[in-house]
Amino acid sequence: MDLPEAARGRAPVIAGAALGVVALAETVARTGVGVNLPVGVLLALCATVPLAFTGRHPLAAAVTVTGTTLLSVPFYWSPLFTGVVALTAAWYLVVRRRLARVRAEAAERDASRRAIESTLLEYTARGERARIARELHDVVAHHISMISVQAETARLAVPGMPPEGAKHLLAIGDTARTALTEMRRLLGVLREDAGGEPTRRPQPTLEQLLELIDETRESGGVTARLILRGRTAPLDPGVELTAYRIVQEALTNARRHAPGAAVDVELHYDDDVLHLRVRDNGPGPPPNGSEGDDARHGGAHAGGPGVGHGLLGMRERAATVGGKLRTGPAPGHGFLVEATLPAKAGDDR
Repeated sequence: MDLPEAARGRAPVIAGAALGVVALAETVARTGVGVNLPVGVLLALCATVPLAFTGRHPLAAAVTVTGTTLLSVPFYWSPLFTGVVALTAAWYLVVRRRLARVRAEAAERDASRRAIESTLLEYTARGERARIARELHDVVAHHISMISVQAETARLAVPGMPPEGAKHLLAIGDTARTALTEMRRLLGVLREDAGGEPTRRPQPTLEQLLELIDETRESGGVTARLILRGRTAPLDPGVELTAYRIVQEALTNARRHAPGAAVDVELHYDDDVLHLRVRDNGPGPPPNGSEGDDARHGGAHAGGPGVGHGLLGMRERAATVGGKLRTGPAPGHGFLVEATLPAKAGDDR
């Protein structure tokens, strides 16, 4: 049973005092062997009383007890029994304190490492969300622009429209233009937060997957093929962009971590849901390692604007449109990325 802190602090003092008294008695008992009593008393006290100071100076006390106990051997032809007891107790306390210090330092290092990892993960997630927001801005801006144009066209093209209706259409156009202005202002903040000005270009869709797979094959890193199942159906532009980026990231990871592997990219259209599956036949993640420990989890990858940070980027993108993503070892061997994305962004299925 562990002693209270105060009792543990008093225990060496009590033990040192008690052993000192017993050592004096042992010295007096052994004077008949021809021991000089004053020297014997000094040796007895120096071999036991320092135990009382192991609380603040454990190493110094242990060295003193050890040296005095060794010096007592020529006088008594054998070490003092009380000296041996004090020596054992002193070194036990030294080792115990040292082990406790090592455990405390290890715990402190572990806590610092976890704090650093948490900060890096948060920073990476923030940057990835900013990149996703920049990409989705183009998709949303297109729809809002169409609302503004159609409202203005309807107001001007429909003859004999009641003034009240024309007023409402004008308000719709003004609201859409205001929304676009606010989005651009928000996008400017995100660019400053993430750093850098992205290159302006049309956002990719699933129609460009064949081009992406051809580029992957031409790079020589992996051999990839596209498999389509079900009846193709139009998807929300944000969902198409998310699916394209997930495939792009998965192919990049396969090229980096499983060079020479064969990769299957499968799209399964099922009612209002897109099932996305990317599997390679490479070595897969390390044995006994979680997917978060896999090297695919982090690190920026080449492959175009908006490509994110490994598995974290894929999860962020899937969650943005209300989808789910799972990654890990493939059956048999290799690495598997599976995503379930709604046909319309924001649907929870």
